[in-house]
Amino acid sequence: MDNSYSPRRTSWRYVILLLVVVAVCGGWSLFWYTATDKAQTALDGWRAREAQAGRIYACGSESFGGFPFRFEVNCDAALAQFQRSQPPLEIKARGIVVAAQVYEPNLLISEFRGPLTVAATGEAPQLVVNWKLAQASVRGTPAAPERSSVVLDKPVIDAVNGGTTRTLVKANRIEVHGRLAEGSALSQPVIEVALRLDDAVAPDMHPAMALPLDASIDTVLRGLNDFSPKPWPERFRQIQADGGRIDVTQARVQQGETIAIGSGSVSINPTGRLQGQLRVTVAGLEPFLKLIGAQQIIQTSPQVDKLAGALDRLSPGLGNMARQQVGANLSAGINMLGEKTTLEGQPAVTLPLRFDDGRMYLGPIPLGDAPAVF
Repeated sequence: MDNSYSPRRTSWRYVILLLVVVAVCGGWSLFWYTATDKAQTALDGWRAREAQAGRIYACGSESFGGFPFRFEVNCDAALAQFQRSQPPLEIKARGIVVAAQVYEPNLLISEFRGPLTVAATGEAPQLVVNWKLAQASVRGTPAAPERSSVVLDKPVIDAVNGGTTRTLVKANRIEVHGRLAEGSALSQPVIEVALRLDDAVAPDMHPAMALPLDASIDTVLRGLNDFSPKPWPERFRQIQADGGRIDVTQARVQQGETIAIGSGSVSINPTGRLQGQLRVTVAGLEPFLKLIGAQQIIQTSPQVDKLAGALDRLSPGLGNMARQQVGANLSAGINMLGEKTTLEGQPAVTLPLRFDDGRMYLGPIPLGDAPAVF
């Protein structure tokens, strides 16, 4: 008689299987809790090192979770203090959740809970940032990051002055992506940075920014010695000293009927101002000129003032006529100065976008001043 499938043997198989499952679950639990303890120790060590450099990171309350397949840190009432910046700054957020999958520990995904406030230490907030969703990701290790991204859905950045609030930037979506293209974080890194804007407005930056625009701008940052944590003004000062530059490899901006694409390079001069030139092709130039008030800018420029004054001395009123002619023929004149072409099936003109000690010019038209980077 064959007893290979007797009830006694079958019951032993179930017992052995149960013991194996218990052992695996117990071993996995031990691994997860051990790894969590190590992560907490590493986090505490990182905070201690940052504190020595004057950067304090803290949570009102902190918890670890994510068992069994994730490591997750939940930080409520998140605080960051930058004691060596001028003035010392304090950034607060309602909370941050940072998570990594067990099978992919070198990819950290973070989600932020707003609002986020920025203030001089001990003072009322000067900036308030809100959003529908804010996420960030970092691939690599703290010592050797490879790439990172920040994505904001429906962000609003407000400036607060006393009881007055005004909106600085508002958008449907903002994305910033960074990648280490050459070198390493510790030696001569070359960083690729991509910016994506969807329905963005920033009326305080420039009157033309009051109309929503979409933008896709890819740049390469050259001239860094390393990518250790430091304030960006200090980083840009080092780039300038080492002869670095910002290469705009590809840019496309659309605002209403106007579409522009361009590329080129800019450097930083000793006063922290941008210097260089992009080659820009623009379709729908007329609406853009009206939006920035180009006619008035040209008519009141010092060069036209000198010409009008000289003509008025010859014949009173002749200078004003010259001003009107300059304004009326501005678009035609620019099209004559530029190189005629087509862009996305539309008539277009190619012009230089110049940065001269921070002053921006599209062909002969002054657009305003770019802010100093340090």
